[in-house]
Amino acid sequence: MSEEIHKRKAEHIKWCLTDEVLGEDITTGFEKVRLIHNALPEINFDDVSLETTLFNQTLKTPFLISSMTGGAALAGSINEHLARACEDRGWAFALGSTRALIEDEQFKQSFKVRPFAPTIPIIANLGAVQLNYGFTEVMCQTIVDQTEATALVLHLNSIQELIQTGGDTNFEHLIPKIAALIQVLDVPVGVKEVGFGIDGELAKRLESIGVQFIDVAGAGGTSWSQVEKLRSHDPIKKQAAEAFSSWGIPTVESLRAVRSHVAVPVFASGGMRNGVDAAKALGLGADVVGYARGILKEATDSVDAVIETMAVRELELKMAMFGLGHASIEALKQSPRVILS
Repeated sequence: MSEEIHKRKAEHIKWCLTDEVLGEDITTGFEKVRLIHNALPEINFDDVSLETTLFNQTLKTPFLISSMTGGAALAGSINEHLARACEDRGWAFALGSTRALIEDEQFKQSFKVRPFAPTIPIIANLGAVQLNYGFTEVMCQTIVDQTEATALVLHLNSIQELIQTGGDTNFEHLIPKIAALIQVLDVPVGVKEVGFGIDGELAKRLESIGVQFIDVAGAGGTSWSQVEKLRSHDPIKKQAAEAFSSWGIPTVESLRAVRSHVAVPVFASGGMRNGVDAAKALGLGADVVGYARGILKEATDSVDAVIETMAVRELELKMAMFGLGHASIEALKQSPRVILS
């Protein structure tokens, strides 16, 4: 892998630490979701539990660190901080794109976080489009083996690739290639967007070929068209990217559409701000809630900084559940008190 790709990974981290990567004139939609307060919850707050299951494994929380980084010098410490914190708090952890793990030895270690997180689910990650650019089923299994991953998620990032210098833009015939990969890998395979959302019909098609979980990764948070615009030195692409600052399916809209079309686990990510947003997402049918940019700054600092932010998100969710009168995640997922206005 060229130094240019290492540089790109480092620049992604740098820009995602700023507010300049947020989409414009588009929101997640969570501001339209109302939680109907229950003044007499009839439960003991001490009994409120965030425990859930993922990949047939009991988890302390329904939270996930969504795919962010790997393949750059800073990514190694970020991923270690995140992995250690996830192990401590019982969150699942999704790695950034593991393409670099196969193509270059230099930063391979940045993806090997299992020693820091021996018990939690770890999700390896690869761009689905790489199946059209030489990535074989054997390479994908190698990624799973070397990361000791619980699952593999394939990300869909068509708009990002168009704006990115030297992006991979051949998205033809990926459905049959994903289906073939699912048949040979020895872990569950999921699909996610990167911040523009997934619609219900596509989700249904993905489920039909054997995809075992879907992360909607909706619009309203980080916009990768804007990230790549900030990185680009191509004046034409920079101008074209501006037109996509409000592109995508808002997270709430994508979550509702996907949940209504599939039975597999659905992850809600894309602009998640706090535990109240998580309560809304779970009440709308999400099984797992993912945070990325909202925890990146802490991840560049220390394990303790990440743990503190995680503890805040957990308390916010517990408080929201108590305010609704639900002591379990399953009860929250069936709540009549989560209303889209």
